[in-house]
Amino acid sequence: MSSQALINHEPIIGEWTDFRKPKTADLLIFKQVLEGCAGVKYIPSAVATHELAGTNYRFRCTASTLSSEIAYEAIVKIFKPLVGNPHLVKITRI
Repeated sequence: MSSQALINHEPIIGEWTDFRKPKTADLLIFKQVLEGCAGVKYIPSAVATHELAGTNYRFRCTASTLSSEIAYEAIVKIFKPLVGNPHLVKITRI
């Protein structure tokens, strides 16, 4: 590994990246997976990724139920395999 990679904190295959602002491609995957999810609204504010036989996503979100204005933080985990559609892995309230 080059010293430049260490300075820039470039992710190594198999490691999670730092959280960053979601890009358009990230948001498209998020929307595709959560489309039709009823009862709770999730608004992603940051994402971290992990690449290994596909891409794992951890979206940090503000969540609120449709019946309440009270918001809370949640992590939405999504996996996109090399072949096939992305799918929801887990949602954790934090």
